[in-house]
Amino acid sequence: GTSGIGRKLVEKLAADNLLIIIGGNKSKLNDLSHQYPNLQVYHCDLSSLSEVEQVADQVLRDHPKIDILINNAAVQFTPKFLDDDFRFESILHEITVNFTSICYFIYLLLPALSDDHRRSIILNINSGLALAPKASSAIYCATKGGLNILSQSLRYQFEDTNIRVLQAILALVDTEMTTGRGKSKMSTEIAACLILHGIKNEISDHFI
Repeated sequence: GTSGIGRKLVEKLAADNLLIIIGGNKSKLNDLSHQYPNLQVYHCDLSSLSEVEQVADQVLRDHPKIDILINNAAVQFTPKFLDDDFRFESILHEITVNFTSICYFIYLLLPALSDDHRRSIILNINSGLALAPKASSAIYCATKGGLNILSQSLRYQFEDTNIRVLQAILALVDTEMTTGRGKSKMSTEIAACLILHGIKNEISDHFI
């Protein structure tokens, strides 16, 4: 929620909702909390699964009921395996942030999402690269492909519960991650509006 699409979603939702924002940049979290006093912000390094577990436990204690869980954070390293600047350690970092931490949050926050008397939603923000990978960013593409399968499988698992699993599959959006890459990018404003439309109408796989 501190930049890009997530930040735009905060701008659109903060006035009428209690938002819980988990992020790794303390200064940006502080800026958000000052700008939107009704936000609850939590600092967490998503590449550290112990921190993910700790912050999920704290969120559960503070907020025993959650209506919507939006998994939006991701990192992308562009060097190819054969490039001199490819960093071996980036493999685990990218997988943990983009995929494993999401699995952790979904499982650990299930007690807050589960309720026989109300509808809850898990929304996974995904990329078109989940379906059509590119030569660079192989690990990123693989994590997005995994997120696509995870979303579909959990949809089957939760079909007899109050939880609906949705997925927004985005084209190229103009964010910090895509700086210097591609043309005719979608604005974060449009992306956020379409994501909210998908939530409202519970579109299972929303291609944006």
